[in-house]
Amino acid sequence: MRIVFMGTPEFAVPTLAALVEAGHDIPAVYTQPPRPAGRGKQLQPSPVHRAAEALGIPVRHPETLRDLEAQADFHALEPDAAVVAAYGLILPVPILDAPPLGCFNVHASLLPRWRGAAPIQRAILAGDPVTGITIMRMERGLDTGPMLARARVPVEDKTGGELLAELAELGAQLMVQTLADLDQIRPEPQDEREANYAAKIDKSEARLDFAKPAELIEREVRAFAPSPGAWFLFDGERIKLLKARIIGVNGAPGTVLDDELTIACGDAAIRPLVLQRAGRPAMSAAEFLRGRPVPVGTVLA
Repeated sequence: MRIVFMGTPEFAVPTLAALVEAGHDIPAVYTQPPRPAGRGKQLQPSPVHRAAEALGIPVRHPETLRDLEAQADFHALEPDAAVVAAYGLILPVPILDAPPLGCFNVHASLLPRWRGAAPIQRAILAGDPVTGITIMRMERGLDTGPMLARARVPVEDKTGGELLAELAELGAQLMVQTLADLDQIRPEPQDEREANYAAKIDKSEARLDFAKPAELIEREVRAFAPSPGAWFLFDGERIKLLKARIIGVNGAPGTVLDDELTIACGDAAIRPLVLQRAGRPAMSAAEFLRGRPVPVGTVLA
């Protein structure tokens, strides 16, 4: 099958690799333009851009697909289908309608549960016991198209990063299988009554509020690990909390209760396990405390 691939972050790379391995013809890869990154703010290509170049596939990174020239360039590729995985640009109708078989999306939730930009983090924050991958045929709405295949995974105590890696591999496998079985699949419409919007994570959400229940704070820690990283302030320094567990003790919210850095919450407490100071690698709580002691009774914000 002749397929144009459209994706940007690391999540999309396994799907691109799986399509190539399955023998599909990929005439071009579309991805977001290089963006400034790192301390030097040098332009950096996306993970998909780097992967496509390594595979010898031509890369295109238009700022928009809404102008006629970009649409004509896409049509000229004469794809049978397009596969989209976290691309980051809205596909206008002329793009959606161009491939005869349609445009297919790898979405990291069990639609219609979490539509939108941050389905993995929102599933963890909501305490969902399961999440998964949905393959859908795209249409004009935001993640509203008919579903072709779904696969579930338990959330358990996984972080956002761990779930992303697991779902990226699962999505790649499910997309290849879906394309192989396309003639036998009966699309299933989504139930609009079950739809939720997974809004993009705002950096302000990552600041911990220890007045919340410990269960909610532990979910935030997992959802935002490794990026953007849940954080709190200690003596004016922003400290990221990347892993924690709930401890059944009580105290005034934000108060350090013992020499293991147990922090009281709205109910119960959390004990940090992995932390990170600005510009330094992640470290265990014991390592952190050796370099940055936090006295019992300190109130963190």
